[in-house]
Amino acid sequence: MNIKNIVLVHGAWADGSCWSGVIQRLQKAGYNVTAPQFPLTSLANDLARLKQVLSAQDGPTIVAAHSYGCQIMTALGTDAPNVAGLVYIAGFGLDAGESIGGLLAQAPPSPALAHLRVDAQGFAWLPQADFVNHFASDVDPIQANVMYAVQQPANLGGFQETMGTPAWKALSSWYLVAKNDEAIPPDAQRLFAQRMGATVVEIESSHVAMVSHPDDVTELIFQALKVIKV
Repeated sequence: MNIKNIVLVHGAWADGSCWSGVIQRLQKAGYNVTAPQFPLTSLANDLARLKQVLSAQDGPTIVAAHSYGCQIMTALGTDAPNVAGLVYIAGFGLDAGESIGGLLAQAPPSPALAHLRVDAQGFAWLPQADFVNHFASDVDPIQANVMYAVQQPANLGGFQETMGTPAWKALSSWYLVAKNDEAIPPDAQRLFAQRMGATVVEIESSHVAMVSHPDDVTELIFQALKVIKV
């Protein structure tokens, strides 16, 4: 049986609309696509939203995630209802016991994350210059400024939560490395992909590859769909 369901998980400083180009291509090909909004208030709340959406699917599902969204997907662990495969887009492929905050603390902040503004509630926002020039550097500036305006801040507490058993230990994985990423270093992405045994593609892209290179991102999802039969 061929898989028809695809769930897309956005990361920090984004929302479900960042997948618009990919959604259009997947829907044109006949797939049932869901790209929900995640609260970004805590890993537990984000994981609950993903499980809510997955439980509503009518059969096997491919999950594709970006950036922090990959932590949400990875945290499914062995409790991944309807999930048949995982697609990582320039994201965190954490192993058990790791946290995003712990990994980021091992090196100076990347250009996209160097000047986070943290509000009184503990939510981090990207400044406009860093968003447009580093986070979404290969997106048309008009569109990048719109993305900046609608960014969804992330509670930094979620970056400190440690991973349990990662979902990629039990599920086949694919990974897109964004070679010009100024948020998550490309070498870190390669390490994530290598240790999870993922099928890897690399493209010349900023951090937001699903916006600037929707064809490449969609093609990687298609690759996963071709391989996984249930």
